[in-house]
Amino acid sequence: MLKVPKLLLTEGQRQKLKEPLGELVAGSASECNQALKRVQDDEKPRLLILVGDTISRNALHSGIKADVIIMDKREMRMGAVEFAHRKTRVFRTVNAQGTIDLLAWEAVEEAVQKGDCAVLVDGEEDLLTLVAIMVAPVGSIVAYGQPGKGIVIVRVTVRKKSEIQALVDEMGRAD
Repeated sequence: MLKVPKLLLTEGQRQKLKEPLGELVAGSASECNQALKRVQDDEKPRLLILVGDTISRNALHSGIKADVIIMDKREMRMGAVEFAHRKTRVFRTVNAQGTIDLLAWEAVEEAVQKGDCAVLVDGEEDLLTLVAIMVAPVGSIVAYGQPGKGIVIVRVTVRKKSEIQALVDEMGRAD
């Protein structure tokens, strides 16, 4: 069996990543969608990338057009509610909890480059938020769910990419 390199989350990083990577929008799904739609209309991001089943389903059902959605068919560690995402391309990848698999990184990167894509993850998509920020063009928005609170809107800037690169550089490595 082919071994694929992985990045491993350290315990210190696990605690740090519990804090939002961007602007926390607290509230109901409806309030979060309204805020995301406002940001999308006002800022006209180059790309909108959604990470997570709940945020993707809620946003798409409210008419928000995302360029890329990244999902693992799990919500709060339980099975997710299925929904039609109607994306042109679907990438399937594997990514274990607490890791970033190189093949998952490549799937997210290709999806971002092509647009109108869904990335379906066997495993966990949470850390792929970091990848989405790293590979998205400056001027894009990456949004993800903050369980029990709302959503986080990350504006992709050179500074944000540097911050995320530092996190990635500190991760452990496994072959």
